[in-house]
Amino acid sequence: SATIMPVRSASGRNGCTVAFASDAARFTAKGTKSPARASATCSAMVRASARERAMSSCAPVHEAVSARVSTSLLAYAVWQALPANAVRARVRSTGWLAAASMVLNAAWLLVTQQGWIWASVVVIAALALVLGTLVQRLTREPATSTWDLVLLDGTFGLYLGWVAVATCANITAALVDSGFDLGATGNQVAAVTVLAVAAGLGVVFAHRLGGRWAVAAAMAWGLAWIAVGRLGGEPRSVATGIAAVVAVVVVLAGALRWHMRRTGTAAAV
Repeated sequence: SATIMPVRSASGRNGCTVAFASDAARFTAKGTKSPARASATCSAMVRASARERAMSSCAPVHEAVSARVSTSLLAYAVWQALPANAVRARVRSTGWLAAASMVLNAAWLLVTQQGWIWASVVVIAALALVLGTLVQRLTREPATSTWDLVLLDGTFGLYLGWVAVATCANITAALVDSGFDLGATGNQVAAVTVLAVAAGLGVVFAHRLGGRWAVAAAMAWGLAWIAVGRLGGEPRSVATGIAAVVAVVVVLAGALRWHMRRTGTAAAV
């Protein structure tokens, strides 16, 4: 199937087709008496393999962006606790949303480790909603200092961009786990559709949130990893890889266009 996110090779910890074929061969070699039982067990192994690949598919994006987000969140936590900042309206209006996002992120990690994939979809969707609300509030109340811009706008912009791509991947993983299969061509069409939705979100974010480069950069990074995985990894899908590259361009162009329009408006005034 045309999984949209990068997956590990068959020789890795979460190997796909080769690992499953090896397990199935060993299972068959033991001489199972019931074909129906063998078929059911093999089907369960396929679903488990698909779930493991899908749930680990965010790993390259998560490892690259999560470290930066975690460091920024730590710096934000220290900064917002300072007496001079704790009383500021901008910090107070977003503080509880920031705390909620951290709780939801911990909950998402917990449910994914347990393999509760549809529960993880609900959690990450809630996380995306909380972060979207937070960043929208920051847009209504512009930053008044460099620290404000970096530790509030930058941190949660990156966070939102990563979660937006991860949400699309998480939904795809849940569908794979549920046995969603449209065939080779249909799966590629579905993957391209998901990427188109992600690109559309990037354009909406640029329009509604003021062309934030942090959001666009995080989304572009995640989408670029999808392109790398599908063009150079397995399962290979040129159509999905090209669609991911186009999505990267669309997301960055959306942010650039917002800034160009604002510059043009300011010049006209």
